Amino acid sequence: MPAVQSSDSGHNTENKQACYEITSADLPLHCPTDSMTLWNSHPRVFLPIEKTGNAKCPYCGTDFLLKK
Repeated sequence: MPAVQSSDSGHNTENKQACYEITSADLPLHCPTDSMTLWNSHPRVFLPIEKTGNAKCPYCGTDFLLKK
């Protein structure tokens, strides 16, 4: 998912980043995303972001923002 960007520096190798910006090319949105390390993650959950433009993962608390 190359369109996923961090709101801070560094890579999210342990799913500890607070926020990601995504584009419509990344939909449907799921957490963990393909760029996150899966071995230490929670089960994949699909997040409805299309209507509001933002979503929060109920497992890890990661915030996602839909970039227009």
